Amino acid sequence: MSARKITIEPVTRIEGHGRVTIHLNDEGKVDQTFFHVDEFRGLEKFCEGRPYFEMPQITQRICGICPVSHHLAAAKACDGVARVEPTRPAKLLRELIHMGQLIQSHGMHFFHLAAPDLVLGFDADPAIRNVVGIIRANPALALKAVNLRRYGQQIIERLGGKRIHPSFAVPGGVNAPLDPKDRDALLSEFDAMVEIAKVAVGIGKGWIESNQALVDSFASFPSNYMGLVDMEGGLQLYDGEIRIKDAEGRLVAQFKPEHYLSHVGEHVESWSFLKFPFYRKLGWPNGTYRVGPLGRMNVVDKIGTPLANEELKLFKGINGGRPVEGSLYYHYARLIELVYALERAGELLDDPDAMSSDIRTYPSAAKLPGQGVGVIEAPRGTLFHDYSTDEDGLLTRVNLIVATGNNNWAMHTAAGMVAKSFVDGNKLTEGMLNRVEAAIRCYDPCLSCATHAIGKMPLEVTLIAADGTVLDRISR
Repeated sequence: MSARKITIEPVTRIEGHGRVTIHLNDEGKVDQTFFHVDEFRGLEKFCEGRPYFEMPQITQRICGICPVSHHLAAAKACDGVARVEPTRPAKLLRELIHMGQLIQSHGMHFFHLAAPDLVLGFDADPAIRNVVGIIRANPALALKAVNLRRYGQQIIERLGGKRIHPSFAVPGGVNAPLDPKDRDALLSEFDAMVEIAKVAVGIGKGWIESNQALVDSFASFPSNYMGLVDMEGGLQLYDGEIRIKDAEGRLVAQFKPEHYLSHVGEHVESWSFLKFPFYRKLGWPNGTYRVGPLGRMNVVDKIGTPLANEELKLFKGINGGRPVEGSLYYHYARLIELVYALERAGELLDDPDAMSSDIRTYPSAAKLPGQGVGVIEAPRGTLFHDYSTDEDGLLTRVNLIVATGNNNWAMHTAAGMVAKSFVDGNKLTEGMLNRVEAAIRCYDPCLSCATHAIGKMPLEVTLIAADGTVLDRISR
């Protein structure tokens, strides 16, 4: 047993509630670190017995930050249950609302959650190391950030009626066409939003260049990587096949989403309610992988829009064509995807089929029971929804593997590496612990998707001796 333990609860500037315990040896050095997710998510169980077609509305209540991801993954799973293929216009509109989700989520994470560390410094006073501090330090930049997130939310609202928890995707398609006035309004701001994304990319790359040694060593470790690709290996966020590459960049597997259970297993540890997914053929823990922006950039061969593809070429050159391993590179990868989401939204808005009223293929009740698997690339990574029903269309089994869950092992590993590099139990500082939190923030975890928590979340870090004596305490 370790002589002392440091607890970080909760990890701040993430979505949801997580806890880190850092176990020290008798010399005050870090021995082991654990990333705990303590809340229990019972969504799969309490959805049993519900009509399958309710799931696009039910599951997005998991989270208020990435509801569209669950909304669309659920709709795709419902397509499978009902054995219907949405029309091309419906798929375009689903992808468009998904791009809105990516724009608002990636924009919010970089400017509101990551930027306080990058712009103000890991050791800055926590009273100012937040979005308010960013506003004070650079009001013009803060205004750009707000406008970018607003634009993403506008896409969601103009299609789904609400910025959060929209009503839009249904089994077989969507429930409303795109209004020409809404299309024109979104296009009128498009160029300005792309310029803001370029500014964000410049900030991110500039910070990396100024802190290259830190970026290359900070929570940098080999792993497998997962993401959706098209048949040419191009980045896909709404649809595609699942590709896994290893730490050397070699292809490990590529398979259709509906076959995921043959490839993905889930490991359980006693210290977390969040499971640890892994690639079955490599076993646990050799088959663990990373998802999200870094995972996607490491598995794709190209991006189908010009500005993002040029950035991808630069990204691929960071490690000589091999996968990029440093966790802080998630921020750069996320900004590349932000550019892509904007460019792709522009393409979708310009597509004549996006204005079509042929937006739904209606399911036939005679085709039930059924099973459907919906997989989508949520902002935080690959998201799986898997439903089975009885002959009345009532759910008999629900399985979700959320994006953040896929990164559970990686966040645990990253926190441990940074703790060993920066935490000195004999002279505890808030900045040391913030670096541990920052390692987790690289992955932009949405623990609300995996858990549920309510109430205020203050932070108190207490250093306790083996006999229970309180040696030090920091609170905020």
